[in-house]
Amino acid sequence: MSRADSTTLQDTRRKRIRLARMRVLGATATRQRATWATAALATAVVLLSLVACTPTGSQSERVTPTAQPLYPQVKTYPRIVVAENLDYGSDTGGRVDVCLPPDSTRSSTPRAAVISIHGGSWRAGDKANINWRSVCQWLASEGFVTFSVGYGLAPQHPFPAGIDDVRAAVRYMRSSAVVQKYDIDPKRIGAFGGSAGGNLAALLGVEGTGSLSSGSRIAAVAELSGPTNLTGDGIELADFRPLELSYLACASFEDCPQAVRASPLFQVDDSDPPFFIAHSLDERIPLEQSSAFVRALREHDIDTTFVTVKGHLHSIAMLSDDMRSRISNFFHSALDQPAG
Repeated sequence: MSRADSTTLQDTRRKRIRLARMRVLGATATRQRATWATAALATAVVLLSLVACTPTGSQSERVTPTAQPLYPQVKTYPRIVVAENLDYGSDTGGRVDVCLPPDSTRSSTPRAAVISIHGGSWRAGDKANINWRSVCQWLASEGFVTFSVGYGLAPQHPFPAGIDDVRAAVRYMRSSAVVQKYDIDPKRIGAFGGSAGGNLAALLGVEGTGSLSSGSRIAAVAELSGPTNLTGDGIELADFRPLELSYLACASFEDCPQAVRASPLFQVDDSDPPFFIAHSLDERIPLEQSSAFVRALREHDIDTTFVTVKGHLHSIAMLSDDMRSRISNFFHSALDQPAG
């Protein structure tokens, strides 16, 4: 072998070694990110820039970027008492946890309540995992009696089992026994959800007509990263579409009428409650899922706040201190007075 050939071979080997090291480092970083998200032990810091679109009838907002911990932002609330695994009449065996505000003594004015709906692609997730328990306690710390609901999951319990359970939970919240026990105003109930839970919260908000203070209707919705169009024209992600079809119990989108019924985008009318919607610009669920829904709501003159977040954070990963404050203010504005 000539010296030139030997040199070329050595250079090729060096390049291969560098590439292999890069792949190992990349894979290690990926595993680390997954571990941080799953175990909620993240210490990295990301820069979130929140830019709010103009809500109907309000001024444009611009938010100063602030440094916040990477997903998930888990906080503890030692003063929040949680009543666990209460039977709300679910057809799938679901249970609900109730997070009580710090001042749990009976007051002269009943409290507003919020139903919290966890994510998990309609087939996973748990109301009591560390992230969603923290959400329940956070909302309670803001003064809302919060009901964190467990619901039927696909494929064992496909659509409409999940939304049926959520509706049953709202009716449970309005029952005389629960209203009296937890000092709730049944006319002031809102919904919060993220990802698949955002889809269910939005669907709960747009279903039905008439009064927002009776039955399973609600007076306000805050949702993060919720898919709103589950038809074949909606999310065109190869790995996400099988999850949708499993949830809808359909073999294909070509023969799946329930996809329309499961899509909040197609249920909007003039009777719907105010909405707060947040979505990251570069996250897995396309921004258009929220943008189209916002347009539909505003076309029906529904008071809608739309917040976009720079980066890829999904669902409750967006719950920076500023975002929490915005959502709390939204719920107080919508629920401090009884709905019509």
